[in-house]
Amino acid sequence: MSDRKYFGTDGIRGRVGEAPITPEFMLHLGWAAGQAFKRDGQRNSVLIGKDTRLSGYMFESALEAGLAAAGVDVKLLGPMPTPAIAYLTRTFRASAGIVISASHNPHHDNGIKFFSAAGTKLDDALEAEIERWLDQPIRVCESSELGKASRIDDAPGRYVEFCKSTVPNEFTLEGMTIVLDCAHGATYHVAPKVFRELGAKVHVIGADPDGLNINLNVGSTHLEALKEAVAARKADLGIAFDGDGDRVLMVDRDGSEIDGDELLYIIASQRQAAGTLKGGVVGTLMTNLGVELALRDRDIPFERAKVGDRYVMERLVERGWVLGGEGSGHLVIRDCTTTGDGIVSALQVLLAVWRSGQTMAELRQGMTKLPQTMINVRVVQRFDPLARQDIRDAVAAAEKQLGTAGRVLLRASGTEPLIRVMAEGRDAAVIRRVAADLAAVVEASKA
Repeated sequence: MSDRKYFGTDGIRGRVGEAPITPEFMLHLGWAAGQAFKRDGQRNSVLIGKDTRLSGYMFESALEAGLAAAGVDVKLLGPMPTPAIAYLTRTFRASAGIVISASHNPHHDNGIKFFSAAGTKLDDALEAEIERWLDQPIRVCESSELGKASRIDDAPGRYVEFCKSTVPNEFTLEGMTIVLDCAHGATYHVAPKVFRELGAKVHVIGADPDGLNINLNVGSTHLEALKEAVAARKADLGIAFDGDGDRVLMVDRDGSEIDGDELLYIIASQRQAAGTLKGGVVGTLMTNLGVELALRDRDIPFERAKVGDRYVMERLVERGWVLGGEGSGHLVIRDCTTTGDGIVSALQVLLAVWRSGQTMAELRQGMTKLPQTMINVRVVQRFDPLARQDIRDAVAAAEKQLGTAGRVLLRASGTEPLIRVMAEGRDAAVIRRVAADLAAVVEASKA
């Protein structure tokens, strides 16, 4: 378990108005981040973007004030997808990028994600440095050295062109009818332009944000509306993003869901067939066992990293590979971008379809997902479940029962007060029973 006080798997996240998601904390966080990112002898700047949550206005102002107090200039992007902030941080040569978002969570949550000057998630050491500054009182720099704030008005257009640049010039979506679900989130004003400018006939849902409806019955965590729209429009495909645009899931023309594990397999297998796959694939501890087996059948190396796209990225860099991701639709494609990007990932899937001449259904045939049951046990405070003997004993018994035909995994969520209990294997009934039994042990142990 991490000993970090505020940072979880993907930044800092919680309920608005409850510590640490308060204006006071954000002011202090902006100052602390400014101190951590500031480099002597140069004018430092930090980009701030956000999703469409109403609370984003409040936290944007607080962060801006804290950064200015530290002597750091601020460039405001407004509502933009998380990966757009990563890209723009690089192109503007900024010291860092900050995203105000709670991703796929409801509007009453919010959070902060950071990007380095290279457009990558922060490593543990830099997060720890920010936390060290948070323990210090705010000391405002000399008034002549205070940071300035400005707004970047052409950010959406820059990002649209970047997304299109990740596919070849000859690639086209002409003749395709696509439904986009933007989750009333940060992709609402950029994703439709990308796919229309590449030639698709695009129908859009979930693109009317009001500050409170982000992820509400739409987006990658609620595919029902997208399925209905695909059927009603007789579309070839449906594409769903989450609230901040770093995840993508799809719905095929027959209404079947295509999750991140399957999208990863589609890209990897087509690239292998085309001779363009560099190395192997990195998944996470949660990646379906069916992915590993299918890739093994194709002689594609596969490794698991800890849950979280930054850990996937770290393993990819270590191995010199380019392709990895999570079942949630958080894919990392290193030869296209530096972080999980829902729009770019969707384009890579469509590029695989275009290059192969096959349908999505045909490209998915080589992989069979194994039954997987996930139970979330809500706790007052996260803890390491495997630090408790009774839970370890229950896990050992479950693993003995499943043998080589399955696996179990217990982990604390990095973003919510949950213990996630997962079981996976070939027999769905056995898997459900194993997961339920383990969850009951965790439930009894949490008190």
